[in-house]
Amino acid sequence: MLQFFIDTLMRTSDLALVALGLSMLYGLVKFPNIAHVQYAMVGAFLAYWLYGLGLPLALALVVGAGLTGLITLLVQLLVFDRLLQSGPSIAMIGSLAVSMLLVAIVLGVAGSFPHMFVLPNMEPVLIGDARLSRAQLWMVLTTAVLLVVFLVLLFYTQAGRAMRALASNRALADASGLNASRITNVVTLLSGALAGLGGGMLAISGGAHVNLGHDMLLPVFAAAILGGLGNPIGAVAGAFLIALAETTVTNINFGPMLGESLVFLPASYIGAAAFLILLLALLFKPYGLFDKEVRRV
Repeated sequence: MLQFFIDTLMRTSDLALVALGLSMLYGLVKFPNIAHVQYAMVGAFLAYWLYGLGLPLALALVVGAGLTGLITLLVQLLVFDRLLQSGPSIAMIGSLAVSMLLVAIVLGVAGSFPHMFVLPNMEPVLIGDARLSRAQLWMVLTTAVLLVVFLVLLFYTQAGRAMRALASNRALADASGLNASRITNVVTLLSGALAGLGGGMLAISGGAHVNLGHDMLLPVFAAAILGGLGNPIGAVAGAFLIALAETTVTNINFGPMLGESLVFLPASYIGAAAFLILLLALLFKPYGLFDKEVRRV
């Protein structure tokens, strides 16, 4: 049971930062940016290349995340700000084009084979009867610390109050003297950096590869929708629920039902769990589990 809980936390850490950035940015620009998951893929490759150049792993992840944030801001300024003048539906279609373009660029530069981080061998960390690698423990703790920092920033600082005011009513925020463009640009930079860091940490165990963004697309959007698009804290809760569903699907023993001792679903069914959660959310809670907050925003 403890191993199940740890596996769920590790999967949550894979999704939470990317889903948080996606939902945080949606609260301001009001369109679902499909390309956001590809920023995670870009961050993974940047971290891999920087680590290969000799930077310490932690520094490679931080610098890669920062560069990813700058790329995200550049794309927002050059592409999405113009597309949004034609409406959010046009911007969403454009984000699909940007997503495909990013994949094509990285595919041309890095190829289609996964690039694995060469890390020193370390003994796994034992917690009761459960085990996880030191890198996985570091990833979970890093995600937890960043989420706490984000909560403090959002609810206990002037910048956080400005972000929430802008997400609630952009026209009123402008009339109140808030610099909407500057706040949006800062949030765009932060959301891209979070996605890049999430992708880099995920690549530590799974490698940097061009399908990393595609693999995250459904669970990340399912988490953001489940928590309520535009509600960053809800997105984190949604990431936990998606991780819980995915871990449950691959840990249920169907053997007794089929007259066998052990029968488990293959890992490829993880996507089906996210599909099911997303479908149920859209059918019964289309505004997400925290619909009051989303309606307010």
